[in-house]
Amino acid sequence: MDKAIIFDIQRNSFVDGPGIRTTVFFKGCNLRCKWCHNPESQSLKPQIMFYADKCTGCGRCRGITAADSDFICFNDAKKICGREYTVDEGFAEVVKDRSFYENSGGGVTFSGGECMMQVDFLCEVLKKCKESGIHTAVDTAGNVPWERFEKILPFTDLFLYDVKAFSEELHKKGTVVSNKLILENLKKLSGRAEIIIRIPVIGGYNDNSDELTRIAEFLKGIECSKVELLPYHSLGEHKYDALNMEREKFSVPDKADMDKYKKIFKA
Repeated sequence: MDKAIIFDIQRNSFVDGPGIRTTVFFKGCNLRCKWCHNPESQSLKPQIMFYADKCTGCGRCRGITAADSDFICFNDAKKICGREYTVDEGFAEVVKDRSFYENSGGGVTFSGGECMMQVDFLCEVLKKCKESGIHTAVDTAGNVPWERFEKILPFTDLFLYDVKAFSEELHKKGTVVSNKLILENLKKLSGRAEIIIRIPVIGGYNDNSDELTRIAEFLKGIECSKVELLPYHSLGEHKYDALNMEREKFSVPDKADMDKYKKIFKA
């Protein structure tokens, strides 16, 4: 596949790997995390996001569909989320920031959604980055066939690997899918690449010492450079309204609880 659907390219990121990074967000995800802060990433297809409070009723968008990727609303009331890129177009976007990568030890991070759902395109762009000496990171939930990891491993410097729960029942409750493949892939990946584990701490879901202790025990058998606990935030809630999607309410863990949970992973 020489094309992919990408819904955002964020520059000057400091949170998706070392140094200053450009993060490329792919459309499509095979999990349905109830707390997802990028719900526009879930569908593989382009979508229209509509913010009614910003609309002035000018009528410029009348007849616009999700295929009209070049449409721009002057008030940001209607956005086309997702446009098609070729491999060359995608690489051209990330190489623009090469000077920032070189001066900061940064690079490019491919995220989503689940970027490995469009693995052929991903692999080709990763190759181009490696050939150009650009540090590469892949942000993944791990719920893909192991063969996809094998395909991109030679061209990936770092994996940002999400672990949302150890309990299969709890994982299904929060994401709709089992975590068996996710944990099995993580065990296979261990020792074959640099891994940073990311654990979203969701108030009302996995924010308890018992579940986090079970994750910590499992991770003792995994070679990883770091474990990051990411507290839930509500910054993406407005997107659900823009997509006419239902959402569930979760709470933000307080600092005292987060400090307590971090100690579990230092034991």
